[in-house]
Amino acid sequence: MTVDLKLNVSDVKVIQEELLNWYQIHKRDLPWRKNRDPYRVWVSEIMLQQTRVDTVIPYYERFMKQFPTLQDLAQAPEEKVLKAWEGLGYYSRARNLHTAVKEVAEKYNGKVPDDPKKISKLKGIGPYTAGAILSIAYNRKSPAVDGNVMRVFARLFALKDDIALAATRKKMEAIAEQIIPVDSPGDFNQSLMELGATICTPIGPQCLFCPVHAVCNAYKQGIQEELPYKKRAKPPQKVSVLFLGVTCGNQFLIEKRAERGLLKGMWSLPTLENMKEDQAETDLLPICKEWGFLIRDMRKIGNLEHIFSHRHWKITLITIDLQEKPRDFSSNWKWIRQDQIKEFAFPTAYRKAIDMLF
Repeated sequence: MTVDLKLNVSDVKVIQEELLNWYQIHKRDLPWRKNRDPYRVWVSEIMLQQTRVDTVIPYYERFMKQFPTLQDLAQAPEEKVLKAWEGLGYYSRARNLHTAVKEVAEKYNGKVPDDPKKISKLKGIGPYTAGAILSIAYNRKSPAVDGNVMRVFARLFALKDDIALAATRKKMEAIAEQIIPVDSPGDFNQSLMELGATICTPIGPQCLFCPVHAVCNAYKQGIQEELPYKKRAKPPQKVSVLFLGVTCGNQFLIEKRAERGLLKGMWSLPTLENMKEDQAETDLLPICKEWGFLIRDMRKIGNLEHIFSHRHWKITLITIDLQEKPRDFSSNWKWIRQDQIKEFAFPTAYRKAIDMLF
């Protein structure tokens, strides 16, 4: 793809030299930077999607301790992988990583491919992740354009394109192709990410501390706070939800969510959507009767909220204590002892609810 932006050769040289020098001095000491093992880089990049660095660090360290090699992760059961991922959210990332790692173990003898076409075919690896692994682990000149890099480019070159559009990302990748140096592409890509994460931040960029502010077009024009441009997304849809904490003696009921849709295949509490709090008792009793529940006690415990990218759950948590377990129940249900709860992986919304229950 050609870019309708003519880059000044001398500016490109300044960007390359200043950013690399700055990165060597100021880069953060992060656990995934201890070596350039492709597997370690891969895991870190997947975890860092949609998640802050400070949040990822302890998860990454525990995950790598549990699955230190690609073969360890490939041989692990999915339930164990999801438990190790518990709390990070976006669980499809963990599933896709696990699937792709197993493919690498079987198809590529455990070696992460260094070929752009092969690595891009692995589940969960898009252009950014492929570029990050190829450049950092294999020193290949390959663009790795994430949100931080797009923000840096938008300001450096005063680009007013909507960064939510695929065409803008393509444009940014083409720019990256022009400015990534051949001799140190991995460090350069990381310097761009680091700059966006620590200096060229979304709000209040620290321009005077930026190593490339002298060639930054947005800074020269005084519009750095206005960029990047992104069309405002629709707010997540509010949905009233009931979480049911169902007990019978020392047994506790959990539910496996459907293999499609939100939080697919994850363990949860029995959940009823589009059930408003003020109608909960009236609407819930006939459902419980249909399930064969002989209720000893039912009460509201409290409320909580959880926001996904496209859903805003307004949750009412209700406990139901049964006289006896129903004889016929859903194949997606599982009765466990209360002391077994910690052995199962629950999405954050459900983990918060369970903490309220016990």
